[in-house]
Amino acid sequence: VIFFFQLYGYCYQDSNDIPDTLTTITELGSPLEMIQLLQTSWEDRFRICLSLVRLLHYLAHSPLGSVTLLDFRPRQFVIVDGELKVTDLDDASIEESSCTSNSDCFMEFPARNFTLPCSVEGRCQNMNEKRNLYNAYRFFFTYLLPHSAPSSLRPLLDNIVNATGNRNKYSNAKYVLFLLSPSPPVNSECTQKCVKSANTKYRRVPEAFIPDENYRCWPSYHHKGCLLSVFDVNEAIEICDSYSQCKAFVLTNQTTWTGRQLVFFKMASNHIMPDPDKITYVKVTD
Repeated sequence: VIFFFQLYGYCYQDSNDIPDTLTTITELGSPLEMIQLLQTSWEDRFRICLSLVRLLHYLAHSPLGSVTLLDFRPRQFVIVDGELKVTDLDDASIEESSCTSNSDCFMEFPARNFTLPCSVEGRCQNMNEKRNLYNAYRFFFTYLLPHSAPSSLRPLLDNIVNATGNRNKYSNAKYVLFLLSPSPPVNSECTQKCVKSANTKYRRVPEAFIPDENYRCWPSYHHKGCLLSVFDVNEAIEICDSYSQCKAFVLTNQTTWTGRQLVFFKMASNHIMPDPDKITYVKVTD
């Protein structure tokens, strides 16, 4: 996996106004805009956080040693094909701070301070990794992970936020990567819970689609309709029951990057058309 912005080529070009002008050719990436990210689906934000943790794990065990990003802000990253990449390594450092006592291993942040142990070799233990993790917590995880996350995943997300926002023996990139790696959006716990909570009956209409009757919801994969991802039919039923305007939903044969199925939610079922690749569920009214 490539975690850094790719440089494809460069050339020097003398100019009358600016001598020794350097032109670079890089891969195309999108600037990281936090407000825009908060308007995307939770799965897309989860993917960005997962790629960030993979990056931090690599930096903690790189061939050069443990690397810290001293300027760890969203503007130092871009998104390429849904993955987070570093664009600026000018402020990267591989030097672990030297120390004679624990008091020399003091890390100060705007909202929280930490004191790390001083090793027998006279180095602050894992200071580079801890700094990267806490910056990931305060700039990324606190905003991107909890917001509109599936309720069944809240305990896991709390563990991830705690592991990056607090100093404890488990707070390292390997542990956080372990928490994120099972792709929790796929391993949903909704199957058992939704069966019990769904009180409304739905009629299954195979090979059928509702072309119109759209309403908007947030977050949605479709700007003119309500298109969400689900683990199974039971989760789709729970979502439809939670929207007063939802009267039907359509299972598509499309999936997200985690394998969850995309579903259109509709506010009526007056016009149903044949479609071999879709299955429609219509809410049964008394």
